[in-house]
Formats: sequence, C-alpha cells, structure tokens
Amino acid sequence: MKLTLGKEQKIYDDKFKKLVDGKVIERIWNRDHTVWSDDPTEISNRLGWLDSPQNSLNVLKGINEFVDSVKKEGFTNALLMGMGGSSLAPEVFRFTFGVKDGCLDLDVLDSTDPGAVLEKERKLDFSKTLFIVSTKSGGTVETMSFLKYFYNRALDVLGKDVINKHFIAITDPGSGLEDLAKSLNFRKIFLNDPNIGGRYSALSLFGIVPAALVGIDAEKLLLNALTMADECKLNSEQNSAAVLGAVMGALGENGKDKITFIMSPKIKYFGAWVEQLIAESTGKNGKGILPVDLEEITEPIYYSVDRLFIYMKLAGDSEFDSKVEKLKSAGFTVIEIILNDIYDFGGEFLKWELATVVAGWVLNIQPFDQPNVESAKIVARRMMKTYTDEGKLPELTASLEEDGIKVYGDIETTNLRDVFIDFLNNYSKGDLNGNGRSYVSIQAYIKPSDDAAEALFNLRTVIQKKYQLATTVGFGPRFLHSTGQLHKGDAGNGLFIQFTAHMPEDIDIPENPGKRKSFFSFAVLKDAQALGDRQALLDNKRKFIRFDLGKDVIGNLNKLAGTIK
Repeated sequence: MKLTLGKEQKIYDDKFKKLVDGKVIERIWNRDHTVWSDDPTEISNRLGWLDSPQNSLNVLKGINEFVDSVKKEGFTNALLMGMGGSSLAPEVFRFTFGVKDGCLDLDVLDSTDPGAVLEKERKLDFSKTLFIVSTKSGGTVETMSFLKYFYNRALDVLGKDVINKHFIAITDPGSGLEDLAKSLNFRKIFLNDPNIGGRYSALSLFGIVPAALVGIDAEKLLLNALTMADECKLNSEQNSAAVLGAVMGALGENGKDKITFIMSPKIKYFGAWVEQLIAESTGKNGKGILPVDLEEITEPIYYSVDRLFIYMKLAGDSEFDSKVEKLKSAGFTVIEIILNDIYDFGGEFLKWELATVVAGWVLNIQPFDQPNVESAKIVARRMMKTYTDEGKLPELTASLEEDGIKVYGDIETTNLRDVFIDFLNNYSKGDLNGNGRSYVSIQAYIKPSDDAAEALFNLRTVIQKKYQLATTVGFGPRFLHSTGQLHKGDAGNGLFIQFTAHMPEDIDIPENPGKRKSFFSFAVLKDAQALGDRQALLDNKRKFIRFDLGKDVIGNLNKLAGTIK
C-alpha cells in the first residue's frame, strides 16, 4: 500500500502515533469495547468478524459437502434473497469470480420493485433453482417478502413434495427465519455466528456459502484472509489496515471526508460492499465518511479539496495509472492498493473491516450500530399501517408538473429547469476546518436496469462536473441498508434527490408462505419505503426534493440532466 498524503502527512502521523501509543489494535483484538465507548452495548457482541476466517475454515468441509449434493441433484442456479450485508458480498463474489463450470449461477434479489421481482422470476427454471433466504435478524421486511412470494410460486410449480429441497436459509441462531425454515422443512439451515453485524459478515457463512456455490476456492480465499489477520494484529505501520483506518479517520475529521474509489474494471464490484461498510459504520452522531463509488474518473479540475482517493488495482493493470498520476500531481491525497489476484479479496475484506473500526476510533464514534436505519424503518412501518388501516398510502401534492414529470418539495420557481438548478445551488462549498462541503445523493426508487444505471450515471456526471461535488447513486430500497444510515446521521451536508416512477406491473406479497391471503403488494411496499425515507430525511433537516418520472423513466432522467448543461 502506497500513501501520497502531501501536506496532510503530519495529520496522519500524529494520529497514528496516538493509535500505537494507545495500543488500539491490541485492544480491538482483545475485544475491548472501550476503544469506542464505555457502554458495551452493540460492541461486545459485534466483534465475531475478527474470527470469521478461521471459523469459516472450520466448517468448510460441511459447506463443500452441501454444495456437492445440490450439484449432483442437477441444480444449476441459485437466487439469493437478501439486503445489505446479506447480499452485497455474494454479489461481489459472483461478479468478480464468475461461475465455475458445473457450479450454480448465483443471482441476487434486493429490490422490492415488482418489475424487478418478476424479472428474476421469469428467468428461473424452478426445477433447477436453489432459493437462498439470507438475513441475520430473520425479520428484514424485504427478504421475508421475497421468501413468501417465491415460496408460493415454487409451491405452484414444483408441488409440496419437493419444494423443501429447493430452499435453504442463512441466519442467526434463534431468529424468526430459523423457526420458519424449520417449520417449512428447508433443505438446510446455516446458522451464523450471532456476534457479527451484517456489514462485517463477508467472510462468515453469509458470504462463504454463496461463494462456494459459484465455485470459488473458499479455502484459498480464507487462507488469504488469515494471512491478512496476522498482519492486522501488528502495532506498527506494517499493519496496512491500521494505516488505512488512521488515514481515513484523520483526514475525514479534517475535511477530506469523501473517499472516492478508483478500481480496476475486474474488481469494481468491491466498491458496493465497502460503500456500505464505511457509510453505515461512520455516518452517525453528526459525523461521517462518504464513500463515493462508480463516479466518473475525470480530470482534477472537477474535484474539490474534500476528496481522498483510493486506487485499487490488480497487478499489471495500468488502465487508470495516468489519471491517478494527474490527481497526485494536482495535490490530491491518494492511497494505492495493489492486489496480486482476485483471491486477495479474502484479505481485503478483513483489512477494510479493521480499517473502518479504526476510523471509528479516530472519529470517536461507535461503528457497529445503525440508529438512523432503524428510525427510517419505523417511519416506513407507519406508512404501511396507514395503508392497512385506510386502504391507501399518504398522498403528496405536487408543487410542479411539466412534461410528464412531477416535482415535490418546497420550491418557488414555476418551470422544471429552474427547479433543478435552484435546488442544486443550495450546496455548501465547505472548507478544511470542519465545515463540510456538500455532496449529492441520487436515490432512485425505480426498477434497476442497465439503461437506468446509464442514465443515472450521466446525470451524476453532469452534476459532478458543473458543481465539483461528490455524487452518489443508489437504487431504493437497496441503499437504505447501505448509505441510508449516513444520509440521516452525518453532518447534514447532503443534497438528496429522490426519483420515483410508474410501476406498470404489480404482485401481491402473501401474508405467510403457503397461504394466499395478502394485505399489500410489492408496489405498495416500495412506495411506503420511498415515503418513509423522504420523511426520515426531512425529520433530520436534510435538503430534499422528489421527482416522479412517470412512465418515461429514461427519457425524463435524460431530460433533467439536460437542464443542467
């Protein structure tokens, strides 16, 4: 790992000396909750990830025997239903490593958009599909809704005599999902170490079982992580995780709080996992480090002084070298990390987990809870209760409607072009003395697709280049289990743009697996989550505007981007 810190070098040096003198690394490995708080709540029972590599190795034989059994029975596909920590690491494994011949092709469902659910269903051959229900708590509303829907569909297609062979669960002991999976006679229930939070679970059963199903050499991956674990115990600058965490925290509390990832194309999917890890761990108590993933890699002129760049690349890949050299020459701080091959991800997962909790120590925050995620869920549940009591969700009144786009918010202008520009002109330029520069968060409660992702990328790039602001994009409700905590818990410098759209298809969510009764649909759930997210942001005094894109989602996204140029 190579650091280019420039004038920030002393800030880091001073902080790292305090880390060494305070024996912070040793205390973390000794499970000393006072590293972060005098209160052990949600700390003492959240440090199991330190042992995940060895614990997963200990049960790997059983995992591989299970994988062999489903392969021998002709399963060719797996659909993992989860959110956040349960789904992001498996997605990284699938997209980075691919699928080994003869193994199961893994797909991940983490969208409540009914069109997205139906799209997954229409691709399935139920007779060859293994359904993986993955949730720590066993009560995640999205995951349990997916379970209920696909269990009923599989029951219709496969029949009650064989359906149990097609479902497995990954959860904590004693969770609601464990009880339900037992009652439905699931093929297998993997019980994870309960002393691990979701975002720290990549090397636990939540990540390793899906990795083994797609054919990854899990032993090689975990041995790589064990090698990193030895390094992560060092109380010196040979500990790259400690160095990384000290840099992130020290520069973050001094105004460079936008960690911007530049990654080799082959490993770019790692960004979504580390985005959740950093945002949900550090974004609270009026503080936070904003991870910026998949932003355009452009010229130095389009970035501001609040950036810390992380350049992760595979050995031999020089695709972005010249652009990174320009950033360094322009005075930007850069950390370079080189992976020998993709199996180095085993160590990288552990490195970033430790680095993140070290950054929490620097920022004087507790990195294992997510108080604002819970508050947003409470608001969404209140919206759902309104629906069940009154038969409809709360209705908003549009402030402006033009060319098929509706705008919701406190606005004074009367045309679409001025609305977008006026909202974005609310940004703060910030400084490096504790006054944060704004960022733009684009929250897309629309059906995920390549076309939508491209249109959103175009929009964020236009904003980035015009205002030199860090930009993030997330599909809802997926991001609620990732960056959502930071959005409500940080210093309040975000400009939040929510997009909703017409949903041409809808499907009911059964009240219980195997039963037909339903109280609401996926479209209602998704709308409630968008409304709840909106209200939680407003309750936390965030700058917020909502656009309903109607039926022409891509065209209207491009139209809005055109108003900025």
